Amino acid sequence: MRLFLAILPDEEFRNSLLEMQRDMKRNGIRGSYTPAENLHLTLAFLGEYQDPDGVMDALNTVPLSPFSIRLEGAGAFDRVFWAGVADCPELDACAARVRRALSVNRIPYDKTRFRAHITLVRQAREEKPGALLQVHVPRRSMYVQRISLMRSDRGKHGMIYTEIGALEV
Repeated sequence: MRLFLAILPDEEFRNSLLEMQRDMKRNGIRGSYTPAENLHLTLAFLGEYQDPDGVMDALNTVPLSPFSIRLEGAGAFDRVFWAGVADCPELDACAARVRRALSVNRIPYDKTRFRAHITLVRQAREEKPGALLQVHVPRRSMYVQRISLMRSDRGKHGMIYTEIGALEV
């Protein structure tokens, strides 16, 4: 099964992300928009891994405290447009501790450097150059109290993400 560890947005944070998506559409940004139920901030992508209980055992060793994250800016990696998250030492430390627990427990994951973002559009293209720069970013913060173990399945109409475990912070 395909797994990843993530922070899921609360309702207000999700609504702000959806507001950004609506603004992107109004500004002529086309592509495959992430459905509301799939919005998340990835801490570690494991890919194909068949032992979710082992992942939860590793996650349960991670010392975590609640912290806040805040939306800040928008950007792009190739043809992926995303919502930015303000610099947050607590978030960076959380991601580092989660990844260290995976390593200590010999659970493979994508070791690409952690860059806090929430994917809003894949295969993105701007009908007008600079449209991404015109997107309004709502002033929204969220208190993080939970890390979720997610399963990713290919459905008839795209990816379906399902929470299969969680660590309450």
